[in-house]
Amino acid sequence: MGQGRPRVVATLSVLDGNAVRRRSREHYLAALGAAGFEVVAVDSGSVVPDEFDALCLTGGEDLEPSRYGAATDPKTEPADAKRDALELRLLAIARERDLPVLGICRGLQVINVAYGGTLVQHVDGHREANGPVVTHVATAAAGSKLAEACGTAPFGVNARHHQAVADGGLGPGLVPTARIGGLVEAFEDPRRRWLVAVQWHPERSADPDLSEAGMRIFRAFADAASRQPARAR
Repeated sequence: MGQGRPRVVATLSVLDGNAVRRRSREHYLAALGAAGFEVVAVDSGSVVPDEFDALCLTGGEDLEPSRYGAATDPKTEPADAKRDALELRLLAIARERDLPVLGICRGLQVINVAYGGTLVQHVDGHREANGPVVTHVATAAAGSKLAEACGTAPFGVNARHHQAVADGGLGPGLVPTARIGGLVEAFEDPRRRWLVAVQWHPERSADPDLSEAGMRIFRAFADAASRQPARAR
């Protein structure tokens, strides 16, 4: 795509000296870099570049429930209002420019809310403190962009989330591409050039069964960004 690699803005949690957040950040940046991106990491305190080729919305804090018209559940964790605002603004820019978008975990939830959807504020057993990582088996819907990346054979995914999207809360225009246990595990907007969101963490290549399927998602994302009209350089 012109000179250099496609530039992706990756939104992240503010570190605040948190070792877990630092490791998570490293996983995202490594996966995006390995897929062929020039990565611009931003959080709610960062200056965002005017020009970029793709947007990756990553995992992190719960969204403020008022953004989807809900009262706060006792099990909903504190939100970062500045991050909510930043990601919704960046997503609006990406949709206006028809840039490729990948949503991961919280990122899936942000996209759903931006499309007018709602969230299940707590799912028992999906992310227990100090407990084992829950694993599931997902199957991508035939003909979807997720299937183009991962194929239609079942593959393993991890559950590191306690909020989720149910069928009844899916935003208008979004199409489910994987379901697990009554929840939407992945979706896309078929009207966009490339907008895919997954509830699991494909960047965590050390988790069982995830390495190859996860990297195929990132490579498909980078390929879509490389096919975009070249940004001004």
